[in-house]
Amino acid sequence: MRPLAAVQRWLFRLGRDEQVPIVLTQRRIFIVPTRGGIVFAIVLAVMLIGAINYNLSLGHALIFLLAGLGIVAMVHTFHNLFGLRLTPARAEAVFAGESAYFPLAIDNTRPQPRRALEFAFSHQPVVRAEVPPAGRATVAIPHAAPRRGRLDPGRITLTSRYPLGLFRAWSYLHPTFSCIVYPRPIRTPLPPAASTAHADSRHGEGGLEDFAGLRPRQASDPTRHIAWKAVARRSDEQPLLVKEFAGGAADELWLDWALTPGNRDPEERLSILAGWILAAEEQQALYGLRLPGHLLRPAQGPTHRAACLQALALHGEPTR
Repeated sequence: MRPLAAVQRWLFRLGRDEQVPIVLTQRRIFIVPTRGGIVFAIVLAVMLIGAINYNLSLGHALIFLLAGLGIVAMVHTFHNLFGLRLTPARAEAVFAGESAYFPLAIDNTRPQPRRALEFAFSHQPVVRAEVPPAGRATVAIPHAAPRRGRLDPGRITLTSRYPLGLFRAWSYLHPTFSCIVYPRPIRTPLPPAASTAHADSRHGEGGLEDFAGLRPRQASDPTRHIAWKAVARRSDEQPLLVKEFAGGAADELWLDWALTPGNRDPEERLSILAGWILAAEEQQALYGLRLPGHLLRPAQGPTHRAACLQALALHGEPTR
């Protein structure tokens, strides 16, 4: 099998495409007849035998016309791929169980449009695209992401049967694609938050005594911060209010590996942490993440959320 694999790598130019954009030259495009093309050739051969047997001049003319049409179709099928410039882009992270989409920009440098282009990873859904004359198009190629970690989708097969479907031209692309796959989140109640005072020189060291105002209560707020007098003056349909302080007191929510059920599978514990991160972000809480050998200080926002989820996705994997 190793000699066969070596021949395939040499013949089909298999291997990573480190240089971008990827330009399709004649050495990278392969073409063979389709089933319809083989049937077309067999029918022409039978018609030729009949025309020779019965000495039909018009039969010869029709056969040569159809044969010429097939040759022209072969050239157009090849040129539908020839000269394309393909540039990979960054793939967005997804959760396990979803489909990751790998964007690929297609540049057409010729004045003819490129039609019926088909892109697909191995054993994955096919995506079709068309590129206008001297224009650009972008296609997002899907790949299933069944488990967390770093997803390497492998090579792309670009195929065309345009214009008549008599020939199939294809090329293999293997850009440096990768995608981060987060653990599938499991929604469970958040752990309790811890109140930590941080001194702020702009407001002195008043701590909890520097009252700043009221705001609607969030699920991570402790009950001792509820403004009961203000709540009593409001209707029952309005949300509870909590006190805010300018002295730097903050409720830090630590999402700790040790707080997850120890009798669960490690992947399930990571999924529970992923669910906690999403819930904490939805509640705009100040949260940190503790994993064995990894610590992220409390913060909030999309950047912190992505950093926490990526830490879960790559937990236990060798660093690159």
